[in-house]
Amino acid sequence: MAACLALAGCFGPLLQVEPGQPRVDAVEKAVRFGSSPIAVETGAIASRTGCALDYSLYRPDAARTGDLVILGHGFLRSRDRMAGLAESLASTGLSVATLDFCNVRPWDGSHVQNGFDMMALADALGAKRVVYAGFSAGALAALVAGRNDPRALGVVTLDLVDADGIGRRMASGMERPLIGLFGDPSSCNAYNNGLAVYAVAAQARILRFSGADHCDFESPTDWLCRLVCGRLNANGAARSDAVLRAATDAIRSLIAPG
Repeated sequence: MAACLALAGCFGPLLQVEPGQPRVDAVEKAVRFGSSPIAVETGAIASRTGCALDYSLYRPDAARTGDLVILGHGFLRSRDRMAGLAESLASTGLSVATLDFCNVRPWDGSHVQNGFDMMALADALGAKRVVYAGFSAGALAALVAGRNDPRALGVVTLDLVDADGIGRRMASGMERPLIGLFGDPSSCNAYNNGLAVYAVAAQARILRFSGADHCDFESPTDWLCRLVCGRLNANGAARSDAVLRAATDAIRSLIAPG
């Protein structure tokens, strides 16, 4: 999968900005979901490695100040693949940020650095309470962030893929809630190796989606993922919609006003 999805990779350019300081380019668009207007801003901060972390911030008018959801994309994918979930969450009144991981290379997932880059984005955007979530390798980065950030309320993973035992080490002894959505085992999700992460977590909840493939956990997905990891049948849209609703509900359950 990695070689094929490399065609859709998105790497940030080098950028001369101070680490942790956002550079807001512009308001990209104003969208409306139901009766809720949502401003979508784009900007960038610098990773500690020097590359640019481009991000999109979805901010509803009635968003709770200081609360933020940060979404991480899959290996060699981009924040565009998390826009559907971001819009779904923003329509419920939550501020949501997506980012392009800039340290990833086809031979190196940089999962730990990606997790700390998610934390850096939370810093730059002034978050007081954070839910970290992500898809596939982005779920692993979210777990790194959720374990290391004292502001984290919990972590939601979408078809988590572990690598080098990082996920198990992060989850072992983790005191924050950890919610995992999983599809059927396949080569694209390392045959559900993420389930072993949940076996060692103290506050773990697993939601299984029978018949769901790896691409159903990406929103929106594309032809490349479907070609490599998808199933060609009439139920694809329904499965994706069910996962999107469940992911929205799971994240909201962690960031409910307290």
